[in-house]
Amino acid sequence: MPQSPLLLVRSAELEAPDSAQAFRRRCPGLPGPGRSRTESGRRGEAGERKEGRAPQGRRARWRAERRAGNARGAGPEPPAGRVPAMALRLVSDFDLRKDVLPWLRAQRVASAAAGARGGGPGVLENNYESLRILNVERNGNVIYTYKDNKGNVFFGLYDCQTRQNEHLYTFEKDLHVVSCSVNSDRTLLAASLVHSTKEGRKNELQPGSKCLTLLVEIHPVNNVKVLKAVDSYIWVQFLYPHVESHPLPENHLLLVSEEKYIEKFHIQVIQEDGSRVVIKDSGHLPRERVAEDFVWAQWDMSEQRLYYIDLKKSRSILKCLQFSADEKFNLMFEAPLDITLSDSGFKLVNFGCDDLQDQENLSKHLTLCVFTNHTGSLCVCYSPKFDSWEKFTYSVFYFHKGHGKTFTAALGSVDSHVTKGLTFLNLDYYLAVYLPGHFFHLLNIQHPDLICHSLFLTGNSEVVDMLPHSPLQSLSGSLVLDWCSGKLYRALLNQSYLLQFLWNTQLDCEKMAVLHCVLSCGGDRRFLEAKIIQWISENISACHSFDLIQEFIIASSYWSMCPETSNMDKLLPYSSVLTWNTEIPGITLVTEEIALPFMKVHSFKGYWEKLNSNLEYVKYSKPHLHYNNSMVRREWHSLISEEKTGRRRSMVYVKNILDNATKVISNLEARNLEPRLTPLFQEADNHQRLLMGLMVSELKDHLLRHLQGVEKKKIEQMALDYVSKLLDLVCQIMETSWRKHSLHPCVPHFSGRASAAEFKVFHIMTRILEATKSLFLPLPPDLDNTEKNEKLKFSIIVRLPPLIGQKICRLWDHPMSSNIISRNHVKRLLQNYKKKPPSSVIHKSSFSVEFLPLNYFVEILTDIESSNQALYAFEGHDNVDAKFVEEAALKHTMMLLGL
Repeated sequence: MPQSPLLLVRSAELEAPDSAQAFRRRCPGLPGPGRSRTESGRRGEAGERKEGRAPQGRRARWRAERRAGNARGAGPEPPAGRVPAMALRLVSDFDLRKDVLPWLRAQRVASAAAGARGGGPGVLENNYESLRILNVERNGNVIYTYKDNKGNVFFGLYDCQTRQNEHLYTFEKDLHVVSCSVNSDRTLLAASLVHSTKEGRKNELQPGSKCLTLLVEIHPVNNVKVLKAVDSYIWVQFLYPHVESHPLPENHLLLVSEEKYIEKFHIQVIQEDGSRVVIKDSGHLPRERVAEDFVWAQWDMSEQRLYYIDLKKSRSILKCLQFSADEKFNLMFEAPLDITLSDSGFKLVNFGCDDLQDQENLSKHLTLCVFTNHTGSLCVCYSPKFDSWEKFTYSVFYFHKGHGKTFTAALGSVDSHVTKGLTFLNLDYYLAVYLPGHFFHLLNIQHPDLICHSLFLTGNSEVVDMLPHSPLQSLSGSLVLDWCSGKLYRALLNQSYLLQFLWNTQLDCEKMAVLHCVLSCGGDRRFLEAKIIQWISENISACHSFDLIQEFIIASSYWSMCPETSNMDKLLPYSSVLTWNTEIPGITLVTEEIALPFMKVHSFKGYWEKLNSNLEYVKYSKPHLHYNNSMVRREWHSLISEEKTGRRRSMVYVKNILDNATKVISNLEARNLEPRLTPLFQEADNHQRLLMGLMVSELKDHLLRHLQGVEKKKIEQMALDYVSKLLDLVCQIMETSWRKHSLHPCVPHFSGRASAAEFKVFHIMTRILEATKSLFLPLPPDLDNTEKNEKLKFSIIVRLPPLIGQKICRLWDHPMSSNIISRNHVKRLLQNYKKKPPSSVIHKSSFSVEFLPLNYFVEILTDIESSNQALYAFEGHDNVDAKFVEEAALKHTMMLLGL
């Protein structure tokens, strides 16, 4: 339907958005405040209060972290008014120096005092240089180790829930710990150790040296059993049940051998003498082979999954084992990888924290890791061995999308030596790729098709320089370990920084990427949308590659709906941009199709059900299933046409559509605590209500066709909420611009020149029209042709710049437009008209109305037109002639006379 910016000109005033206090911090997964009491030795024994750790909540802890400065680590939330130059926030979960060291020193002092009272030598000074993290278990508990001055090896555990430390076990020998794990009940400790040299470094397994893998009873300290004594390294990892409400009679332990096999031990325990827990039949522990002939393996502690790669005829095959609650396991899928690992050596990921490799030379080794998220994504990240000082290449295989991308990033000058390894971090909907001092990339793994939906920051950016330059190890979920400093972080996108970046960036591709990054973070959505609308109003003409308003409306509606229900991301549009051909500075990209994983299990639950759904979508869903309003457009025009011809479909059908519209309008009113001063989508305009109702009806039918297993009532509500969200965003943009320029209900006036503010608001409203027209969204109702509204429309057009006014009139199919076109045409014809003797004959037969003044006037115009064809040399002349002017003038005259 023809729609004009005129339809948007309504007086408005809107309450200002909330202040930054509404922009609450969001840090999922942080442990609770816990207690400040520490333990001395065994659990439950009283100890001294930790240094500087009074009982406190999250906000108090953040304040304490800020006071601690860089010693605490990067990323605490800044005070109000300050924004850190970091796209990534690293929120500290654990710090060896602050959460463990004070307790160890208190233990030493207590032990020395006890030794002095007993007449013994006491405890010598220990600077704890050997203190390091060994493992982070599924429940978040951290296992660490240190040596005393005699080389004795101590094992300790930090409980992330109670924030207390516990001494687990001590080996009274000078050993180096390769790997360590504790069961969920903290009754068994598994450890692999090698002998240390005199210089304090580990023996690199020269012939004759041994790696001992031991199983220790620690509740209470009792028996020690040797599981392995071999000339190769062994890594250990207890499986953790998904239900931890009661102690389990059987424990399961994975042993990963450098000789390329993985075994699982079944360890039964029994309880004796009350709380004494011992291994049942320790002389015979059943075991089974889990995998063999592999070159790479990764442990996902939170989801209890084992990924590994075996080589079949020089092909790299990725496999995944899922361990269930009863600790059985299933091979879930196999997927070929187009990478070569035959000469890369043996590599493990997330099997504890070891220092077997020289970390300063990480850049010389390949990097490979697997990431998943709750939406059913499966990404394999790969960086080959580094071989150039000018560029860095890495690949991401998006198995849930059926393609892979290889990114090549320019490093700048040849002096930019790479000494650190590449880090991949899992950020839920995004994947961070970080090379210290060189670049920081945020890859959109939910929608990786277009490169403009990912953000690429170079080494010149403050963002890169502010991040830690030590290697980071990505654990399960958003956990990140800085092994050099002994700190454990939660990695989160920094919404505050991204909003600031949105204002400062000049590149269209970065504006697109950051807009989606900000919206994906969640938080106080109303406040967030107000901030983005404020940015849009200031940068309405700043983007050339896409429509800012249209992209915001689609993206914000998508992010408000898709996290709630699986598969909604396949059914709702994500972006207004379908193709992107503009290059990203400093980045080259190659995209290739990849073979989909072959699922080996056919009964799916949870993540596996979503992954399988994604794979099925890639196989069979072409074209895409994203909803669009094309059906709405056709149906709406059909209903309007039927209304004009007097034919109409069943009253029940039309009533249902109008009922949908009533619900949408009710939803819009409910989203605001106070009534809007711009009465958008509120008047009783049947055509617009039909359009609103049709949008709900068509979207509901679309979702019903493709959402399996979701009840009809919930789908109806989702369709209603989505349409309401679209229209609410239009209202927000409109009202924000009106409020910003302090326009009131008395505007627009019927006379006088428009102010600068009115022109700016009108410009915003024309851009809203452009954005919503292609989306076929309902706009504020068409004003009828009453005398009051005719004057209102005319007052708007006459105050516009002449060229704009002429263009609008020619595009607007409306009586008022015809009137103005006629006036302009007559004015142009009569500018140089010289009066001629009147004609003695008036051809009455050529006119339909006997109105002499009009007949005379039209005859003059006809004479001028016929005598001078050069007068037609102006835009739109083919639509304007004397006959057109006659009809417009007659209609206007009859309206004024009330005929």
